[in-house]
Amino acid sequence: MLTAAVPQLLRAAQVLPQALSALSFMHTTSEVSQPVAKAAEAKPALFKEFQVYRWNPDAPEAPKYVSYKVDINACGPMMLDVLLKIKDEQDQTLALRRSCREGICGSCAMNIDGQNNLACLSKVNRDPAKPSRVAPLPHMFVVKDLVVDMSNFYSQYKSIKPYLQKKGSVDPNAPKKEIFQSKDSRAKLDGLYECILCACCSTSCPSYWWNQDKYLGPAVLLQAYRWVIDSRDDFTAERLAHLDDAYKLYRCKTIMNCSQTCPKGLNPGKAIAKIKQSLHKGSPV
Repeated sequence: MLTAAVPQLLRAAQVLPQALSALSFMHTTSEVSQPVAKAAEAKPALFKEFQVYRWNPDAPEAPKYVSYKVDINACGPMMLDVLLKIKDEQDQTLALRRSCREGICGSCAMNIDGQNNLACLSKVNRDPAKPSRVAPLPHMFVVKDLVVDMSNFYSQYKSIKPYLQKKGSVDPNAPKKEIFQSKDSRAKLDGLYECILCACCSTSCPSYWWNQDKYLGPAVLLQAYRWVIDSRDDFTAERLAHLDDAYKLYRCKTIMNCSQTCPKGLNPGKAIAKIKQSLHKGSPV
């Protein structure tokens, strides 16, 4: 039986190298064809002008807008893609904040074509005849270029004590228990907890421009109401008393820029109105 199988094994040995060579040729051809196909699909260059605010504290001079030409067909669709392309390929000194690139962290908030927005969520206007202008958040101290000082904003956020507070003595040795909340009570937090503290709303508010040393602003007041309305918190009365101030709260003049500009689609103006109603009623509404 072994002797009869020898001719078949020899023929297989002769055919195998040819088959492997054919497979190798097909693989190579496939690899070469993919870039060719991609090149055929490549779009022609489409250059657009972007005017970017520049100011360097190490070489103090008047702020200015610097123009950059970017091929938007060789770039991602969002303004953040354009800014990173400028920084990578044209000017590495450009300063900006960015992190998640998904509209979650709020780092890349800036003023784009006259409106506050997140650069990672702001689509580029593809009309090459209309230059786009990018500036830092308005009426904020500029650290460098598109980076602003958020210290006062975060200090105001800290002042509202944005965490659950419970009354009564707590035994550190007692077993920890979950603080239950009904579905209806939990639903009251919708439209509030999603705030990412990007400051787009606060820096679009004229009242905040004029009184940001005293007025808490839309973002912080929305966050304040989020804790006022939380059924698990025991310091509701104290929170409302803290907000009952001519400047902290009542500098809001219902201009409503805040609700129009929020990149998360929230309504800070409504939350502020709810705080005022709660103070008038003496309990959360």
